[in-house]
Amino acid sequence: MFVLRRALSLIPVLVGVTMLVFGLIHLTPGDPAQLIMGADYTPEGAEALRRQLNLDQPLHVQYLTWLGNVLTGDLGTSLYTRQPVVDILVERIPITLQVAFGGLLVGVFAGVPMGVLAAVRPGSLADQVTRVISLVGVSMPVYWLGLLLIEFLAVRLALFPAGGSPREYGISALVLPCLAVGASFAGIVARTTRSAVLECLGESYVDTARAKGLPGRRVLWVHAIRNALIPVMTIIGLQFGVLLGGAVITETIFSLPGIGQLLIQSISQRDFPIMQGCVLLIAVGFVLVNFVTDVLYSVADPRIRLD
Repeated sequence: MFVLRRALSLIPVLVGVTMLVFGLIHLTPGDPAQLIMGADYTPEGAEALRRQLNLDQPLHVQYLTWLGNVLTGDLGTSLYTRQPVVDILVERIPITLQVAFGGLLVGVFAGVPMGVLAAVRPGSLADQVTRVISLVGVSMPVYWLGLLLIEFLAVRLALFPAGGSPREYGISALVLPCLAVGASFAGIVARTTRSAVLECLGESYVDTARAKGLPGRRVLWVHAIRNALIPVMTIIGLQFGVLLGGAVITETIFSLPGIGQLLIQSISQRDFPIMQGCVLLIAVGFVLVNFVTDVLYSVADPRIRLD
């Protein structure tokens, strides 16, 4: 029942997302017909093109037509390349997912151990170093860290390519983007893990386990960390949606042919169908990731289902 309730609650959220995406895109300045025609622009030709693209209809009619097409899997056709938007997105999305999952792995495998180490030894040098690293990771903008990585690891040391597609350079082209997006994520995960583990270590069930004579490592891993990972899992799910949105900056810096780079190009060209498809894909991905996170949270902590 919990999963069904959460699934039904997604319907108004997704409808709101489509309205917001459609409205924001159409508030952007510029006439697509004029941009497409370029030097061949004439008022009569532009008017005919607007009728052909359904741009002469009222906004609510355009929205309902677009929404009906979206529900059937038709996101329209690019105003410039005349390719179906779905085909373009399918070609670009693997790069974005690879960067997002790579950043997720960097954040989890770096942030969780740092947070646990800092919580086990509060006030120690390890705790202070972890807190400083976390603060720097959270505070440093992705674009600035990306430029630093390019300067030192790509230009000076020539360890990785400064940019380009994985099709050209292989998996090495994804290392720097994943590090750039994963560093901030690692800082958030480390801080959340530290707070959660410290809270669990102060709970009565941990004191009971110690009083029973259980080994310290068993108390830490079975009773403390296991329960502390529940809020950490929520943060991971929420931040993965943020990683998808952060692809716009990351892919632009590293010249990756993903959804983010496609979105920037479509904005400069006023290619409305591409813009709508990119923003809708990122927004729906964020909503669905949150839904999966809620479901996993309810599995890990059954009390959530009763709320």
